[in-house]
Amino acid sequence: MSTLLRIDSVVKTFPGLTALDKVSLSVDSGEILAVIGHNGSGKSTLVKILAGVYLKDAGQVTLSSSAEHGEEVTEMHFIHQDLALIPELTALENLYLAKGTLAPNDVAAERARARELIGRFGNVFNVDIPVKRLSPGQRAIVAIARALDGWEHPRNVIVLDEPTESLHKSEVDALFQAVRQLAADGAGVIFISHRLDEVLELADRVAVLRDGVKVADEPTASLDHGRLVELITGSSETERAVAERTVSAGAPMLAVTGLRGGGIEHLDLTLRAGEIVGIAGVLGSGREALPTLLFGATPSLADAFELVGRPYDHRFPEESIRRGMAYVPADRVRLGSVREFTARENMTLPELRSLRTRTGSINAAQEREEASRLIDEFQVRPPRREQRFGAFSGGNQQKIMFAKWLRNKPSVLLLEEPTQGVDIGAKAAIYEAVEAAAAAGAAVLVCSSDAKELLRLCQRVIVLRDGVQAEELSGESLTEHHLVLSGYGLKDMEGTA
Repeated sequence: MSTLLRIDSVVKTFPGLTALDKVSLSVDSGEILAVIGHNGSGKSTLVKILAGVYLKDAGQVTLSSSAEHGEEVTEMHFIHQDLALIPELTALENLYLAKGTLAPNDVAAERARARELIGRFGNVFNVDIPVKRLSPGQRAIVAIARALDGWEHPRNVIVLDEPTESLHKSEVDALFQAVRQLAADGAGVIFISHRLDEVLELADRVAVLRDGVKVADEPTASLDHGRLVELITGSSETERAVAERTVSAGAPMLAVTGLRGGGIEHLDLTLRAGEIVGIAGVLGSGREALPTLLFGATPSLADAFELVGRPYDHRFPEESIRRGMAYVPADRVRLGSVREFTARENMTLPELRSLRTRTGSINAAQEREEASRLIDEFQVRPPRREQRFGAFSGGNQQKIMFAKWLRNKPSVLLLEEPTQGVDIGAKAAIYEAVEAAAAAGAAVLVCSSDAKELLRLCQRVIVLRDGVQAEELSGESLTEHHLVLSGYGLKDMEGTA
């Protein structure tokens, strides 16, 4: 085998964060390399560097060019989790659109080419129906076929980023067969996944990233579930939780039974005043869907839903805010703010009634005074209330988001990845704000893929898997090791697999 891709001592930093710290990897022809690690480990940053989205700060990325193979130059191709297909277009149209043409010169030839590419991976399906009518597995095959179209030789590198998230077992089997065929033909494959069973089944070798550092690079044959979990977390199963907390929880602020919708199949949940409850689970577990379901931004059904002791049957964001609920989304720029508005405008936007004069206009002096108070309280830097939101750093944007919602003294605070993309200083300030909100009587729900964050903040953590509650951890069972085991569906508190 020859090396197709070599990554040597790659470094990537962001303000206050080293995302990749001298990471080195290689991928050989015919090899399937799995790259795994927790959220924030550096996997996504590495993919974005390989794809050219980010520029590396140091190090080298080298693709092979070999006279032995007729001066073949290795190319890189990517299959992302969302597949980047246009649902309303057919498989055929998605394939030739990727070539930069709106319509082919020879439709019959393109159709034959599409059927040939898809046929490499099993049964050929109808390439003339909209992609949205295909199964998730068939859509994944279309994305792979599109990536392969135009390969002049098989000695390329293909990166599959969480490709099995929406696939059933039979579709995963078909995809793996396709990936193995690519490797057998001479391609190098980088497989990024949080599903450890799939990693052990498919990969020849596994590289583990933790906090931007490569901590392992070993043949799959030498690994098992327990060893992978230990490498991912950096802890053994005997390690205790970060801290023990005794909280006198008050009355139920949110009580839901039989919640259904989005990625949630069935969930019972009670949040009490003064407590911080975590929601854990791997991508696709339902963790990402839960906050918007509770907030009413995504339609849901429930057998019973009470907010601050009152039934809440018809849920939508405006009414949720009126009833005392607040939601800080993971995507603060797209979903949590108006980028072109100032810090002042963003912070006062959810509740303007208290600022209105008798004539209905906004009391500008009162608004400025309140915005200045919030900026001081949350230590927003620079302390410029009239600066455009988009001009602040990520950490200060998040502080503005917390100021915006905590200004209303919510009864229920829903947090989704609350410290994603912020530096260490901002993270500490946000943790203090979360704990202060709970101490003031709010019930706080923290949905996070960061196990250390959940351990730092929460008294108990509910682990979701496949849209239902898999486990609830608290006390001595609330450790990073146990969170990872439970999230991946591995057994269990005894360390058995």
